[in-house]
Amino acid sequence: MLRQTTYLTKRYGVPEGWTLPVYERDGGYEQAKRALSMPREALVEEMKAANIRGRGGAGFPMGVKWSFMPWPPKPEKPHYLVINADEGEPGTFKDRTIMELDPHAVVEGCIIGCFGIGAHAAYIYVRDELHLSKARLWGAIKEARAKGYLGAKPFGIDYPVEVYVHTGAGAYICGEETSLLNSLEGKRGEPRLKPPFPAQSGAFGMPTTVNNLETIAAVPVALAMGGDAFSKLSDLHDQKDGGCRLYGVSGHVNTPGVFEACVGLTLRELIYDLGGGVKGGELLGVIPGGSSCPILRPDEVVNAPDAKSPLHRWHGKNVLDVPMGVETYRALGTMLGTCCAIVLNKNTDIVLAMHNLMRFYRHESCGQCTPCREGSAWLFRILDRMVHGEATMEELDRLHEIADNIMGNTICAFGEGTAMPALGFLRKYRKEFEEHVRTKGKSGTGRLAL
Repeated sequence: MLRQTTYLTKRYGVPEGWTLPVYERDGGYEQAKRALSMPREALVEEMKAANIRGRGGAGFPMGVKWSFMPWPPKPEKPHYLVINADEGEPGTFKDRTIMELDPHAVVEGCIIGCFGIGAHAAYIYVRDELHLSKARLWGAIKEARAKGYLGAKPFGIDYPVEVYVHTGAGAYICGEETSLLNSLEGKRGEPRLKPPFPAQSGAFGMPTTVNNLETIAAVPVALAMGGDAFSKLSDLHDQKDGGCRLYGVSGHVNTPGVFEACVGLTLRELIYDLGGGVKGGELLGVIPGGSSCPILRPDEVVNAPDAKSPLHRWHGKNVLDVPMGVETYRALGTMLGTCCAIVLNKNTDIVLAMHNLMRFYRHESCGQCTPCREGSAWLFRILDRMVHGEATMEELDRLHEIADNIMGNTICAFGEGTAMPALGFLRKYRKEFEEHVRTKGKSGTGRLAL
């Protein structure tokens, strides 16, 4: 059910809304001061009750992740909080709006997060292209430090906290948390084997929690409201998927953008109510949460007769009418991801769409794992031949085989993030691909953009 909120976007569009005076006018930093006076265990329990699922793609419960940190911290093993603001997923552009329009929410979230995990330093990792985002974050840090909210004694409380912005080099792989940690340390951006997990050995070999930027920006709101009350904003509170979040929509819609609503918004509401409807034709498909999420067709129907299924309440309904949640979308065979949908209309050439995505994944593979390095390049080469009318049916079948062989055979999720959307396109639009091969591309529209 569409229920728009303004907890996270209250200062969007407000003159000078990214400055400290405007943030303080709305009660800014009151929750950070309160948090530093709370027992650490009480703060973590409050965050668990909020049921904030990670907003960066994986959907892991934030409060639970905080609780993984070893306690108490040892003097020789300082804890670190690292904020993932790399945001390199095609179709995803929500985090940059927070950094540009409400950076103090991030800084306050970092203060609370540092106390919750026993850290005294937070690093916000921002991809290089986001110059305004970096400038606004540094500006907010400077303002907060000058006011005494950061430093040796924030709010006069003996718990030092410092926040830093670290610039990445624009590599998509650094959106994966262990690759990000390597990059933060000045190493090549490649994923690490797990275990050890970051909570055991993260930044600089020390216990580390990595949170997405929107996730940490939601912390002051959740604490102010109370964890349980925040969680109950959601239509999926019973699935421990709580609160409100940012939804993005781009592609073939009349009003692309970022919108805030309670968790439980449906794709139909995102596309037609908030996005203003499909532009330039009828709906062909939707990539629901960034380019790595398998595509959904508008004619798919939920088949979940089992009462234990997360989708049982929507059995027999169209997939566009299923609430956008971590568990519901996993059960649909896709992912919620970053919650930023890419809309394709029926004038889109589905082969060109897949070709475009596979070009990206081939380029961004770090090359560490053979199945990903070779598989992503092989997928692209076959699709390139298909686009030029040279591919065979045997090669179309090989696309399935290559993608299947990438799944589960790489160190990090990048390989699966390549294979899953590829398999989604191939399975959902097999007839269109076969026709494209038969006609040497003449059956397609030859169009990708409007």
